[in-house]
Amino acid sequence: MKLGLNLSFAVKRWIEPEILAKICKEDFKIEHIQFSWDFIDPWWSEKERNSIARQYRDAFKSFGLVIDSNFAGNAAYTFPHFLGPIKEQRNLALEYFKRAVDVSLELGTYVIGSPAGGMSNKVSYDSKLREEAYKELLEYLFVLAEYASKSGIKEIQIEATPLETEFPHSPGASVKLMEDLSGSSIPYKLLIDWGHALFKPLLKEEADIDIWFERCKKYIGGIHLQQTDGLYDRHWDFTNPNGIITPDEILNATKKAGLDDIYQYLEVVTAYEEKDEVIFENMKETMDFLHKNLGV
Repeated sequence: MKLGLNLSFAVKRWIEPEILAKICKEDFKIEHIQFSWDFIDPWWSEKERNSIARQYRDAFKSFGLVIDSNFAGNAAYTFPHFLGPIKEQRNLALEYFKRAVDVSLELGTYVIGSPAGGMSNKVSYDSKLREEAYKELLEYLFVLAEYASKSGIKEIQIEATPLETEFPHSPGASVKLMEDLSGSSIPYKLLIDWGHALFKPLLKEEADIDIWFERCKKYIGGIHLQQTDGLYDRHWDFTNPNGIITPDEILNATKKAGLDDIYQYLEVVTAYEEKDEVIFENMKETMDFLHKNLGV
């Protein structure tokens, strides 16, 4: 398998491009990075935003790091985006994602990714409104793909989430979305998250990574790796004693599905109030553990 690192662990802590790049390369011994929109808001003014993106690009390149993709973070996830109940919200989501495309190119990466958005309670639990929201989502994603293609982006990844109010949230819904987007200007792929895939309260018997990998494997473009207990979307590091994911399970599931060539990005989300030194030590221990036990 292949191991990468999402920059979520560093949000509000290690923000300077050179310092962050040095930590990733020298302390965590990683080369492949999934950048986060939490470091560069696509809404920022273009001139200043692009300058910041180039500073990260150059710093990471100087340390021999490769930015594989630019992925939505916690800030972006809070918004309803393409599934918002208000038309203006959905239109703004398209503009927001177009700007994320532009940022990605300044970072030197040709892959972007994000969850698609979230429905309101009213829309989600009304079958007619839910179907209408899904159809309109597809329309927006086709338009986004056309813009991304003309800009130079090669692939867009949609993350499957552990919420019934979002698309997609199950193996079946994930495959359906990919099939429905098959005619887009550039390929849409899935980003599968271990913690989302093992979320028992929603998925019940489908809370099984083998089921997800087997059914979705032809569409998987990336994987988020985290430690979890299957009860919530924890995004723990691998020092947490309550986690249920083991290195053997990661290796076996990946090999069984033929996904050894797909990068799995560790995505750790921490409490903002936790001390920096605690986060750093836990991340260092986690990365050492994964390198040793995954053989990467």
